[in-house]
Amino acid sequence: MANAYITALTGGLGNQMFQYAVGRALSARHGAPLLLDIRGLADDPLRRFALSPLRISAVLATDAEMPRALGPIGRRLHRLPRWLTGNRRFVEQGFAFDPAIAALRPPVHLAGNWQSEKYFADQSDLIRAEFQLREPLTADRQAIASEIADRPMVSVHVRRGDYASNPATNAYHGTCEPDWYARAQQTIEQRVDAPTYMVFSDDPDWARANLPFLGGALFVEPSTDGRDEQDMHLMARCHHHIIANSSFSWWGAWLNPRADKVVIAPQQWFRSGKHDTRDLLPKDWIRL
Repeated sequence: MANAYITALTGGLGNQMFQYAVGRALSARHGAPLLLDIRGLADDPLRRFALSPLRISAVLATDAEMPRALGPIGRRLHRLPRWLTGNRRFVEQGFAFDPAIAALRPPVHLAGNWQSEKYFADQSDLIRAEFQLREPLTADRQAIASEIADRPMVSVHVRRGDYASNPATNAYHGTCEPDWYARAQQTIEQRVDAPTYMVFSDDPDWARANLPFLGGALFVEPSTDGRDEQDMHLMARCHHHIIANSSFSWWGAWLNPRADKVVIAPQQWFRSGKHDTRDLLPKDWIRL
């Protein structure tokens, strides 16, 4: 492997952004290249490499630059000796922030979720710059952006999909229910004068039926063009945020650079309770 950092990408857009951010922060911190390992996406029929529409600077790793595979046992080990793999391979051992990662020197291969701002907070300006869009918003999204520009708009993300329809996924992730959104609205209105709500959801009919207390809310219809990164950037243009237990809306809120933004997030990120999520939310976001 080259004298570089390699980060493995898995999952959807939000997860890939976390995985990129930890690697890019290391790359900038220690002056070494960042390469992307997308082999895990090849075996996932529901996912694809989702970062190309963003202004990322990393490139895909070649086969020759990839660490040698050692099967399922090797994938479970935290650190494998370089003579076995051609690199140092670090596998995330828990959901909480691991401060040792920040000091790693290349060559290193990273595999995990890395869902904490602490991995890249010192490089936040760089990460925000590289997560900007390469292309302008589509015409319909630009019309929505124009509505956002001149009022204190609050993005509300309602994540349903397999979180609601798949029993195993629901048991693991859970969903934010109407009473939670009602409490989040009350919290926003204690801090923001006359907010208008813009609802982003993969199930807008459910949201309309179950969140009537967001009176006058604007609903963004889900698009079928696959440009999820553009919807995320619409969220980021809002002034304040009510996010779901979703990495997608986590990034929609984080990409908003306003110092005075109010972000309301679920205290319980996973229904299963298997993960230590103390470091998942930035310290100035409100846990509810």
